[in-house]
Amino acid sequence: MQEIGRYRPSTVSRRLSVVAGFYRTCVIDGVLVHSPAEYVRRPRVSAESPTLGLSHLQLEAMLTAGRRSSNVNDFALVTMLGLLGLRIFEATGANIEALEEVHGHRVLRVLGKGDKVALVPLPPAVGRAIERAVDGRLCGPILRSRTGSRMDRHCATRRLRALARTAGVSTVRMHPHMLRHTFVTTMLDAGVDLRDVQIAARHADPRTTMRYDRARQNLDRHPNYVLAAYMASGT
Repeated sequence: MQEIGRYRPSTVSRRLSVVAGFYRTCVIDGVLVHSPAEYVRRPRVSAESPTLGLSHLQLEAMLTAGRRSSNVNDFALVTMLGLLGLRIFEATGANIEALEEVHGHRVLRVLGKGDKVALVPLPPAVGRAIERAVDGRLCGPILRSRTGSRMDRHCATRRLRALARTAGVSTVRMHPHMLRHTFVTTMLDAGVDLRDVQIAARHADPRTTMRYDRARQNLDRHPNYVLAAYMASGT
C-alpha cells in the first residue's frame, strides 16, 4: 500500500486496523488459533492532521456566501458542517423528523459513527438556516439537491466549491471534511477546553482531537501561565 499505492501512513494504519480487528474476532470466536496480523507493524502516523482547515476569516466568508446564496440549502450545509461539526454523512442523512425540543433547547438528533445517536444543540443561526432549508416541510431530508432529492456528498462538495469561489476562499481542494476540521481548530483557537472540544466533535479518543490543534506549540497558551495566575496570592 505504501510502496505501490502510495497511500498515506494514516490510510495504511486505518486499513490494517480493520484487518487486525477481523482476525482478532476470528480468534475470539475460535475460528483461528492466533491472529496473523498480531505482530504486523503499522506505519507511524504524524501527530499533525494532514487536512488543512480554513482560517476564522475564511469560515466567516463561507458563511456569508452561504447566507447570501439563492440556494437555501447552501447556508444550512455550511452551518451544519462548520458550526455543528457534523460529518458529511451525518449532515446529508439528517431528516426533518430528527429536529426536536429538549429541555428548552432546539436540537438535531444525529446518527453518527457506529450507529451512535447524539443530540446536537442548534445555535440560533444554525436553526434559522435549517428552517430556511426545510421551508415548511414536515418530513424528508433537511438538505436537498436542486432536483429535490436528498443531497449526497458529491453534491455537497460541488456546492461548497461553488461557495468557496464566490467567497474568494482559495484552497487546494475544498471538501466537506475541511469544514468539520475548521469546526475543531476554530474552537481550540478560541480557547475552548480540549475535553469540551472532544465532546462536541464526538471523538472517542482525545488524541484524535489533539491532532487538529494547530496551536499546540503556542507558548501564549501554556498552562504554566494559568497555574501561576491561579496561585498569584502565594507568589
